[in-house]
Amino acid sequence: MDNKNYSYPMDYDWTKDEMEKVINLWRAVELAYETGINRELFLEKYKSFKQVLPSIGEEKKWSREFESISGYSLYKVVQEAKKTDKKTLLITSK
Repeated sequence: MDNKNYSYPMDYDWTKDEMEKVINLWRAVELAYETGINRELFLEKYKSFKQVLPSIGEEKKWSREFESISGYSLYKVVQEAKKTDKKTLLITSK
């Protein structure tokens, strides 16, 4: 999305380390749509994110919030990362 006038969804009860893990994932999702990101790097960011939000319900909640403000789908990127063996993830459609 060219217009980056949005804030990442965040729970201010998270520690600084947890916030960094979540922000790193949101940035990785943006890269997957905008320029591409190394698949392994994305999966590492996702794994760290899951340390903060291990439950599927919480992941979906935050993912929906991120998608509503950014237009980018965490679900689509994760699905592509799991099914492809390509080195670089680049999501071409929203």
